[in-house]
Amino acid sequence: MSGDGTLFLRVDGVEMDPETASVMASDRAFGYGDGVFRTMRLAAGRVVAWNRHVQKLQADLSRLGLARVDIGRIEADLAALGGRYPDCVARITVSAGLSARGYRRAAGAPLVTSVRATPLPAWPADVAQAGIELHLCRLRLADQPAMAGVKHLNRLEQVLARAEWDDDRIAEGLTLDGTGHAICGTMSNLFIVEDGRLATPELARCGVEGVQRARIIDWARQRGLALEVAPLPLARVQAADSLLVCNSVIGAWWVHRFQGRVHARPAWHGELLAELARDG
Repeated sequence: MSGDGTLFLRVDGVEMDPETASVMASDRAFGYGDGVFRTMRLAAGRVVAWNRHVQKLQADLSRLGLARVDIGRIEADLAALGGRYPDCVARITVSAGLSARGYRRAAGAPLVTSVRATPLPAWPADVAQAGIELHLCRLRLADQPAMAGVKHLNRLEQVLARAEWDDDRIAEGLTLDGTGHAICGTMSNLFIVEDGRLATPELARCGVEGVQRARIIDWARQRGLALEVAPLPLARVQAADSLLVCNSVIGAWWVHRFQGRVHARPAWHGELLAELARDG
């Protein structure tokens, strides 16, 4: 394992030593955050919900005007990774490639794709049962419909939001947009439960549409739960019976405490966790 926790690294299909690997200064991911990424859970050597991640990766590249990537090569990298580290966190990063100085992309520049693995985070063992505490971030997300929903490489808003607390008892922070509507966590998507009905924020102007969010929406509809995708004012979140935050690594955590109020664990939370653990 390298000093930054990297277990495995391949760049464009070539394995690198994580201790000595470097990035070109002219790489647009380094210079401008120009590219996209996926963060995924490997279980027993396989990426959970891989087909959904592929679809989202290609869709996000298209949204930024970038070419599609060679999924076959990425799958070969992940197979090699899974053979050595069957239970870990994998990240695929796709950069717009190399270019001369300036914002203009070089015509025909090939994308640069890396696959990196790190150990699973050491979350508290009882987090699924005990829930988490959620912080309300002061930072507001900027409206940018052209990039809304895309998991692009410019994550400075999330970096600044996450810097707002050092208390290890707080597992996540909720971010709002400029109008005071709840959008997402610093690393997660949000769901609320009101009288047995689910709701999740509309992400037409900012935020990231995560794969796990899409899976929960599909699960709720298949189960027959009422579900709404709509703008969620902060007051509505505060008054909800239950809150959930989700991503492809943590699954779906329920929020025990937010803004001094205690929230309940949904009765179907265990069923949802079991569904998300399946490769679907």
